[in-house]
Amino acid sequence: MKKKYLGIDIGGTAVKLGIVQEDGEIKARMERSVSFDGYRTPILTTVLQAAEDFLKEQGIGTKDLEGIGVSATGQVDSLKGIIAGTGGNIPGWEGSPVGPALHEKFGLPVTTANDANCMCLGEKWLGAGKDCNDFIGITIGTGIGGGIFTGGRILEGSRGLGGEIGHFMTHAGDGVVCSCRNRGCYERYAATTALVRNAEKISPELTDGRAVFAAAQAGDENVKKLLTDWIHEIAVGLIGLIHIFNPSMILVGGGVSSQQELLIDPLAEEVKRMVMPAFAQGLEIRPAALKNDAGLVGAVYYFMSNESGQA
Repeated sequence: MKKKYLGIDIGGTAVKLGIVQEDGEIKARMERSVSFDGYRTPILTTVLQAAEDFLKEQGIGTKDLEGIGVSATGQVDSLKGIIAGTGGNIPGWEGSPVGPALHEKFGLPVTTANDANCMCLGEKWLGAGKDCNDFIGITIGTGIGGGIFTGGRILEGSRGLGGEIGHFMTHAGDGVVCSCRNRGCYERYAATTALVRNAEKISPELTDGRAVFAAAQAGDENVKKLLTDWIHEIAVGLIGLIHIFNPSMILVGGGVSSQQELLIDPLAEEVKRMVMPAFAQGLEIRPAALKNDAGLVGAVYYFMSNESGQA
């Protein structure tokens, strides 16, 4: 009988839950909105209830599980299992004691890690990073998330906050004001939100990433120029990271990562054009493989890697 774990992936709009086996196979899934009432109900309250409902629906008791692995949006203090910060993005989420609350409710060991780190861990375990010890994962969406694998280990820093690449400054000084209150943060220029913000100046119909890429595919020259400028901004941040960490691979996650011709290929070209030649040798840029499952399996892999877990 294979060991089973409860995987929980908490995002800014929804929580995904899964029963994950020790080989990474997801046996059952559930998803529930955490923003259904504009966050008047605290996210943690929704997560605790969703976990209870999910286990009841599956007929699984705590005695059937080895523990709980949590992937969570925000700056996660993985030592304490709490949300240490959010960059100002999600009301009421900062300070949430995710790990301790789940431990108290279910009596199981719990680990809690940042969602972008869990994406990288999932890719390392079962996805595109399986055979790679040094890679950077970047998730491009409402913001920019990131994880850094170096020497075969995820970089967490002293409290688990490492890899917060969305908030290093690529346009310091007079840059765009960020939700974290600084100016010029990477995600203000490289997130899909930034692309759409500029695309709406071209046409009010370009309200999301799909519409922007569709217009570029249809040959709209203004939108194609906009994409080129946006890809340059993504590349600028990656260049700095490449020169610091010397990865052999960049994995791109988020909904836009499916755009091979319009994003992945030109991004690879731009990065290799700008990076110092020695760093380009052997460097691959490719989409992440696990898509929406990465957080769930990465959270469980983090738990398994930390053995008994922490509340």
